[in-house]
Amino acid sequence: MKRIAIFLLMGAGCLSLGWAAYQLSGPGRTSLSGYAPAGALLYLEAKDFSSLLSDWNGSPQKQEWLKSDNYEVFSRSRLFLRLQGAGQQFAVAAGLPRDMGFLRQVAGGESALALYDIGKLQLLYITRLPSGHSVESALWETRSKFETRSAGGTTFYLRRDPESGREVEFAVSGDYMLLATREDLMAGALQLMAGSKDHTITSESWWSQSVAAAGPAGDLRLVLNLEKIVPSPYFRSYWVQRNITDTKQYAAGISDLFRSSGEYREERVLLRKTTAAKPPMEGPRAVADLLRLVPENAGFYEAEADPSTEMCFDLLATKILAPHVGPAPASQLAPQVQLTSGATGAGTDLETRIDQAPVQHGVTAEGVSALKALLQKNPVRAALSVQGSERDHDGVFVRIHTAVGLAGSANWDEASVVGALVNYVRPDLTVGQLGVGWQPRSGYQALDGLRTLLAAVRGKYLLVSDDPTLMEGMLANMDHKPISGSVVFAASFDHRRERENFARFFSVIDRPNLNPSQTPGAAQEPEFFSQDIGSLSSVLTGLRSENIVLRDSGDKVLETVVYKWSK
Repeated sequence: MKRIAIFLLMGAGCLSLGWAAYQLSGPGRTSLSGYAPAGALLYLEAKDFSSLLSDWNGSPQKQEWLKSDNYEVFSRSRLFLRLQGAGQQFAVAAGLPRDMGFLRQVAGGESALALYDIGKLQLLYITRLPSGHSVESALWETRSKFETRSAGGTTFYLRRDPESGREVEFAVSGDYMLLATREDLMAGALQLMAGSKDHTITSESWWSQSVAAAGPAGDLRLVLNLEKIVPSPYFRSYWVQRNITDTKQYAAGISDLFRSSGEYREERVLLRKTTAAKPPMEGPRAVADLLRLVPENAGFYEAEADPSTEMCFDLLATKILAPHVGPAPASQLAPQVQLTSGATGAGTDLETRIDQAPVQHGVTAEGVSALKALLQKNPVRAALSVQGSERDHDGVFVRIHTAVGLAGSANWDEASVVGALVNYVRPDLTVGQLGVGWQPRSGYQALDGLRTLLAAVRGKYLLVSDDPTLMEGMLANMDHKPISGSVVFAASFDHRRERENFARFFSVIDRPNLNPSQTPGAAQEPEFFSQDIGSLSSVLTGLRSENIVLRDSGDKVLETVVYKWSK
């Protein structure tokens, strides 16, 4: 469930960034990038910004988002307050109220936003807007309060707020409206529109290489100069994924979002600073082969090429064989103090055997060694983890079921497999052989005790599960054709199937944390999973599923992310 929660958070975070981009994005050449002066950190371009903004304003997701616990928490975050403060300063500098009405006035068709400084929010915005609409905007009506400048034969207007030091510039050139927060950016853009040969972002390698590596532009295109963005302290402080170490290897990136009635598709390309060794083809091909085994009732799956022995061991041990083994929670009670003369023993000790060693519950070193030896002897080319949740018959508790599929370099020895699995689980189940014998089932073997543990060997494929339905679903797909191509990583989350169980599961877990003495109606920090993430899940009720596929060609990483919506 932790995986599901993180995946939901990641998926929801990506959608939130997309929605935010609709409100921020930003004449005629093929691309407005030809009018953006060099030096930008990122470039965002929309084919029709006005339509994107209109769709967002009219969407049920926006209405639910503004009422959600998730938004309430976000509205108190440092990032939100800093952006809010910057927005108020810009509004004061422009002499205008900061509201959605103004944004609609300056939202045209083809639009672009170039950001030059993250901390100071220095940017240039260009939009294709008929001149008749431009002169009806609130900015144009208040131009008498601005100073005038000229560049490229076009007059532009400038106003500074002496208290904050913020400045705002705007201009109308033919059917284009331009907004900027730095005078040289406005002047440079107007000169480029007039035919100047000054450098633009199109002449910089981060932009040109990213665009060359991508396919056709989507409804929304984002190009990133990661070599300059990642070292920024603002990026390191506010980047929600917290994967700066991984991001350092990339010099640039580009993402295109394509929208249709029932699907959003995002195509990403990340360019490495130095070309890495191309992954061996056996692993990516094995991932493509394993993906055919994913059953229809899976709520979440994740597949990865060439996993380490330690990763495969963790998949089996922590998800299936010993999911509850781990450090005990810290005690909330003070330790007991012996106040007697020191005599020990009680009536209950009469049942304690003194002629046998006490039973050692939990995993033993021998069990760990045997399982790791099995995985080291047959290196795994690809690993697949499948999970699903279901409520018990009373509808109270939610149970999480897991299946793991391993594609080995050679055929697995079934006797060694079942032996290693039994050696691992036996100490926690019995002191003898009771309940750890294997019985044949339809296509797989199962332990004959109360513990549900299933295993199946099909040549190079090893399947282990704690649920018959998942095991039978994977075995039924053995005859399916593998997907085409090579994949180094793939994952999917079925939000529609898991949403209610997710909410139920974490509402039970978080219940002890709720303060019963809390005054009704008093402000209370929402519980992270059951209320904060749960409210975000409710906002995205229309989201059916999210799927990601990653390919690696050495010099670049290609990612395809698909969000499917209920019609």
